[in-house]
Amino acid sequence: MTPNLNIIDTVTNLISLPHEYEWLDFKENWFSKDEIGEYISAISNGAALSGREYGYIVWGVSDKSHEITGTTVNFDKDIKHEPYKHYLARNLKPSLAFEVDEAENSGKRVVLLTVPAAKSVPTKFMDQTFIRIGSSKEKLSKFPEWEIRLLNVLSNGIPTIVNTAAPDYAQDLTFEKLFLYYGAKGIELRRDTFKKTLKLLTADGRYNIMALLLADSNDIPIRVSVFSGKTKADTLFSVKEYGNSCILYSMDKILEYGDAINIIQADERGRISERKDVPLFDYEAFHEALLNAFIHNKWLAMNAPMISVFTDRIEIVSHGGLGIEQDLEGFYNGVSIPVNEALASIFLQLRLSERSGRGVPTIVKAYGRDSITVKKNFIVVTIPFNKIDAAPFELNAGEEGNIEGNEKSNDKVENVMVNDRVNVMVNDAVIKIIQENPNINVMEIARIIQKSERQARRIISDLKNAGIIKRVGADKNGHWEVVEK
Repeated sequence: MTPNLNIIDTVTNLISLPHEYEWLDFKENWFSKDEIGEYISAISNGAALSGREYGYIVWGVSDKSHEITGTTVNFDKDIKHEPYKHYLARNLKPSLAFEVDEAENSGKRVVLLTVPAAKSVPTKFMDQTFIRIGSSKEKLSKFPEWEIRLLNVLSNGIPTIVNTAAPDYAQDLTFEKLFLYYGAKGIELRRDTFKKTLKLLTADGRYNIMALLLADSNDIPIRVSVFSGKTKADTLFSVKEYGNSCILYSMDKILEYGDAINIIQADERGRISERKDVPLFDYEAFHEALLNAFIHNKWLAMNAPMISVFTDRIEIVSHGGLGIEQDLEGFYNGVSIPVNEALASIFLQLRLSERSGRGVPTIVKAYGRDSITVKKNFIVVTIPFNKIDAAPFELNAGEEGNIEGNEKSNDKVENVMVNDRVNVMVNDAVIKIIQENPNINVMEIARIIQKSERQARRIISDLKNAGIIKRVGADKNGHWEVVEK
């Protein structure tokens, strides 16, 4: 958003956001000649810290409901025989070309103060520097850590996973898994240029945070937590660790896990002839939610997305909220503005994602807008379970509708959600098929066991990882061997 946009369009975009920010404040009729100058300083510095070109103060809007209420505030009044705008400009250092505009919306007057972000040095009012901590205006001198951050941003730009160096202990990185991943996608990654091509180095030649994310080994845990009930207060059944490695592989493993627990249920309700097979949840929506969480997560703090599996839903949490220039309506409509542009480009290159912005609309189509909760510092996507008749993951004994009582219900939970995926997916039929025909391909295996090719590949992958089978020779001309039954 820039100041030459129509004022009502700009205000409409601003009030659609879920919160006030370090660069955005809503007022109704409040006026204080000096505090407004302090707010301008705070908003200008907050915009710089947030990587925005402008910050805004809007009068005539409720800070709680974001409804337009109208205002009588007047920036054209005189303060001690001096126009108020001149008074503000004279006391702001360095000179700041703020703009004041007003308009009416449904007969209610709004005033928009557009504040340029600080450049090179902090913006001061009456020789004092102010900052926004959440929605509060504070003197910067009270928060030395924020002062360091602001000065660093003004000198070097907003921190990103590209311009921020990985910790000193993480400068000895290897990338063999990354080369294997690219190779599996049929894309050549040149060893002499990949660091530059994928933007894995800072300006001074150190590995950056993105390099750490894509390295063979890192210290970023990525976990799937499985709970016995509907809240995190319920018993934690299992914690599955998929991190500490190249995040591309971590993401793939979580997608495979989601596919494994997405059981197909027989829907006998209202049956006349053929029954319907109903999956536990919409896998495409789950896939898009996880993909978005990895691409748009705020990895700078090295906090990974969190995945929690409850008896009635999956929750996927990504850190960092919306992107810098992303507004809420555009977000829901699929106007994608990546939080991590360089990482998004890698996902695009690997054909893991596309620039069509279909992720959020896919989730909304399956489960509605309420399935996505946008907060200032995180986004939560909820994938509800569509259970038919009895609840296959229900854990409470004796509840009406449990399949053959508590024992078998708990067995199903253990089989699907708690045991290692090798124990879930090892299939004697697949082993027997390979024993009888070592030259069989995955498509034929899938046809015989009546599963999708993707499911068959997952079973084979698990059997290989478990050391039960191995591939001898090249993919095209090789054959399978059963190591153990």
